[in-house]
Amino acid sequence: MSERHDIVVVGGGIVGLATARALLAALPHTSVAVLEAERRWGAHQSGHNSNVIHSGIYYEPGSLKAAMARVGGELMIRYCQEHGLPVARTGKLIVATADSQLAPIAELARRGRQNGVTLREIGGAEVSELEPSVRAIAALDVADTAITDFGAVTRSYAEELAEQGGAARLGARVLAIETRGDGIVIRTEQDELEAAVLVNCAGLASDLVARMSGTDPGVRVQPFRGEYSSLAQRAGTTVHRPIYPVPDPELPFLGVHITPGIDGSVHVGPNAVPAFSRAGYRWRDIDPGTTAQWVRDPAMRRLARSYWRDGAREMLRSLAKPMLVADVRAMLPGVRSGDLHRDGAGVRAQAVDDSGRLVDDFVVRTSPRAVHVLNAPSPAATSSLLIGRYVAALAREAYDGTPAPNLRVLIEAFGSESP
Repeated sequence: MSERHDIVVVGGGIVGLATARALLAALPHTSVAVLEAERRWGAHQSGHNSNVIHSGIYYEPGSLKAAMARVGGELMIRYCQEHGLPVARTGKLIVATADSQLAPIAELARRGRQNGVTLREIGGAEVSELEPSVRAIAALDVADTAITDFGAVTRSYAEELAEQGGAARLGARVLAIETRGDGIVIRTEQDELEAAVLVNCAGLASDLVARMSGTDPGVRVQPFRGEYSSLAQRAGTTVHRPIYPVPDPELPFLGVHITPGIDGSVHVGPNAVPAFSRAGYRWRDIDPGTTAQWVRDPAMRRLARSYWRDGAREMLRSLAKPMLVADVRAMLPGVRSGDLHRDGAGVRAQAVDDSGRLVDDFVVRTSPRAVHVLNAPSPAATSSLLIGRYVAALAREAYDGTPAPNLRVLIEAFGSESP
């Protein structure tokens, strides 16, 4: 006999657990289960990232992403403070190291101010006063930035799920999904679960889960490996806040940055190397079947043609340490090759649309019995409390017909609330 639940969430990362938490808060008498394929919560993107709570400076003024970062970031900081999780308002510097970056950094300042971000435009001399090891000709001093441990946040969400009576299943990889009568049956490696509503927060496998359920995702997931190096702290390499380069506006990545961890360590990264497996944490992690599917996909071939130069540069920087050192030295000239040591990687689930374009926005699709989160780019971790509430509202609409509010309405409603 199948185990029965009202709502089953597939994916035990920060967004999936935030959604389950919000569902149980809104519908305390429902049965909610979370299925996670790995043996621990937040095993992928949620536990392998820069751990920066973003301010919203990068996003188009008036956009949902900008509002989500501003409101979601403050919610996250308060959540960490109220739950005894590590968090620090460090601020950050976005540094221009060449004259060609002055116009883009001025545009970032314009965006930031329109988005309500607290920032200052400063010159190279003041950069040296704030961060003596950093070299720049100009910078943005962004006050509304913090650092935390998103892995710890994810585990805290899981603890709340258990306290609220939710069912937590680790090591429950989904193998098949089918509709039976008025329910959805999810088959895992161990057993079957039946639900009225499915919520797909499967990250790197979100497009696969959507297809299993009979939904055309409209996108496919291309994993990008982000490799990190630890940076030895000594005279000439010490930093006290995140140091970011001016990003390339044509790409949905922020470039290699230098980030102090909440534990006192300092990391450099990530790059953005196309991976050849959905869990491609190393060069040798190659899934021939998945790679063959991507090669046959016209959209993926168009993606390769459009971004081959960028991809080749990232791959070379991954393989040739001197290229990484040179990029870091542009901001931190005292760094030597021996100061950088490989220190793990994360894999980002990046949606690609049918035209071969990298999707730089959230993609959420709904059906009468399911909600699919198919792209959750930055600021997803920053705004996970807010995103979880929105996805939960969509799931509730599928469950009992309660209309889900518009996301912008949710942002405004939660802007002054505690998490």
